[in-house]
Amino acid sequence: MNSIDAVFNHGRTVLCPFLTAGFPSLDTLAPMLLAVESAGAGCIELGIPFSDPVADGPVIQESYYRALACGATVAAILDAVRRSRALGLRVPLMAMASFSIIFKIGTRQVARAFADAGFNGMVLPDLPIEEAPAIVEALSDAGLSACLLVAPTTPAHRRKEIVRWCTGFVYYLSVSGITGERATLPSGLEEKIASLKSESKRPVCVGFGISSAQHVRALAGKADGVIVGSALVRRITAAMDSHADPVQAVCHFVSDLQTGLQPT
Repeated sequence: MNSIDAVFNHGRTVLCPFLTAGFPSLDTLAPMLLAVESAGAGCIELGIPFSDPVADGPVIQESYYRALACGATVAAILDAVRRSRALGLRVPLMAMASFSIIFKIGTRQVARAFADAGFNGMVLPDLPIEEAPAIVEALSDAGLSACLLVAPTTPAHRRKEIVRWCTGFVYYLSVSGITGERATLPSGLEEKIASLKSESKRPVCVGFGISSAQHVRALAGKADGVIVGSALVRRITAAMDSHADPVQAVCHFVSDLQTGLQPT
């Protein structure tokens, strides 16, 4: 059993925070990851900055641009992850990476490099399903799990094909469109999660729009994992703008989100 399987093997909903690698800086990545782990994260998704993110809203887009401007190359990010592992980081790490990055570097080179640095899998937000067999095989050979995205608008036949190639978890979008905080969760979400779980042998994690402990509580026991991105990144930005400690801000917010998974 790999680490991704193990973290979802206890029958409890897992909190999966999203961070942008290199934002606010590469130097803060290790302490940020360790703080998120200590605050209760069961798995962390680390976004690899890309100049043209197609599914991300303005908050994450801005964090990508700022990270790139500060020198967050793939090589520099991998070095920072290695340092994080050397400092004792144990939580599973998933890299969210555009297919363009993988294609440019080379699938097997990317798989080996990310595995060697300490990643446990990759989330592939824009992977053409026709490319999935070769990509998933290369990741598997390197010991990495593959996670693909399913949207509410994904046709049934295509959803089944996507689920087929997920070797980690299935990433279900609570809403169609781009990432970003929402005040409320969409109606019928619980039923859609249950339907997808009936089609998949893999865990189903829900992201896009999850932004509070209340949202997490609403999904506890229904989704296998809850992914929180824009709300977390926004708090990093707010901390920087107010000259506060972004690591502390992240730790406090993740601790608050974790209360949504605690018995009431």
